[in-house]
Amino acid sequence: MKTKIILLFSALALSLYITLSNIQNISKWIKDNQNNKKITEEIKTKTTTQEPLQTTLINPPENPEDQYWKYKDIKLQQIDFTNLIEQNSDTIGWIKVEGTQVDYPIVQTTNNDYYLTHSFDKTENEAGWIFSDFRNNLQNLNTNTIIYGHARKDNTMFGSLKNTLENDWYQNEMNHIIKITTPKESTIWQIFSIYTIPKETYYLTSNFTNIESYQLFIKTITKRSIFTFNTTVNTNDKIITLSTCKDLYGNRLVIHAKLIKKGTN
Repeated sequence: MKTKIILLFSALALSLYITLSNIQNISKWIKDNQNNKKITEEIKTKTTTQEPLQTTLINPPENPEDQYWKYKDIKLQQIDFTNLIEQNSDTIGWIKVEGTQVDYPIVQTTNNDYYLTHSFDKTENEAGWIFSDFRNNLQNLNTNTIIYGHARKDNTMFGSLKNTLENDWYQNEMNHIIKITTPKESTIWQIFSIYTIPKETYYLTSNFTNIESYQLFIKTITKRSIFTFNTTVNTNDKIITLSTCKDLYGNRLVIHAKLIKKGTN
């Protein structure tokens, strides 16, 4: 009887501990999200945009039916980075993904861990921030430039990228665009592949030893797409890759786009 009472109290204590831990985790999750939303709102009130004067089309396709030609006249976005860099010297750019809530500054440091657990103001925050792979350079683009962010359930950071898996998002062709701006250049990227996949490193390859390996890479990631984009991609193209978590099982949501237009800021 005494043993049963002890076991009962132990079970109750464990249950109480788990409940309190869950409450604490939920409270932290909410607080982290609120802090990032506040930071985002403050950033946007101090950010101005305008259209760059000089623009260039990148690697135009020969096919007149290619969706490329629907996007060539889309306006670029120029952002005043003065206040952003004063707030955080790690600021290297700004990203906007059409048809989603992704509209944030991009940061970069010497590793791919720091901004998984720190916000734009460098305070500890499990929501993290949007950051570029430390191997890449937005001012001097690699063959494949990678940008990461957490998929938050409240749709902040890369949380709203899940919209791109929906047919309604795909049917609106004006959604198939990513805008990336740096202090020196404004760019537009045309999406050509979207898919989910178990965690791997292949799609995170930044540079290639030869044209053949890059050609195989393009063929592989294009074939993976859940949607068919009427887009020509070849080894003369620069690629941007967005990577985020799809679920709690380690699967990833990946988006690839090619550079089609740029302007000097």
